[in-house]
Amino acid sequence: MTWEVLSMIGTVAFAVSGAIVAMEEEYDILGVYILGIVTAFGGGAIRNLLIGVPVSALWEQGLFFQIALLSITAVMLFPNNLLKHWQKWGNFTDAIGLSAFAIQGALYATDMNHPLSAVIVAAVLTGSGGGIIRDLLARRKPLVLRSEIYAVWAILCGAAVGLGIAAAPFELYTLFIIITALRVLSYTYNWKLPVKRLGTSKSIG
Repeated sequence: MTWEVLSMIGTVAFAVSGAIVAMEEEYDILGVYILGIVTAFGGGAIRNLLIGVPVSALWEQGLFFQIALLSITAVMLFPNNLLKHWQKWGNFTDAIGLSAFAIQGALYATDMNHPLSAVIVAAVLTGSGGGIIRDLLARRKPLVLRSEIYAVWAILCGAAVGLGIAAAPFELYTLFIIITALRVLSYTYNWKLPVKRLGTSKSIG
């Protein structure tokens, strides 16, 4: 039940995220639906390929496809004056998708008895894969590569689930709230990881 709830939350969050990015880029209606669907299911597809789950498993999630389509349709019906505030609340939607899908991916790998390293990789790919595909298709720099901390929170999800720190439903939902809050704080206060810059040499002449 916890897996299904997190999947539903992540699907809605990322479908909305992809749809709004598509509208920002002035895609047509079909493009909006395509980018929304790809964002919602891209991370799961990449995860399945790497941890040995048949890709065909995605086509068995009919309910989640319907939820994604309804979410995209709802966004398209929103008044434009609300959508203009995407930059303010859109990152929050992405944060919800990141934490929900990261935990879901970690649970998936744990159920398949994969080692901790694979659980963490599954969490990162499921949590950030859809967003990466979304940004690349929209010709944007992926959030995971930006200066604000992003993928680290997915790693923490994978570690918490893989080490058994979060296993019961209450613990998983608490982890979801904590990771979402950390992601919101990281872009609100511009938390950054250390950066190593290469010096540029000046030409003489």
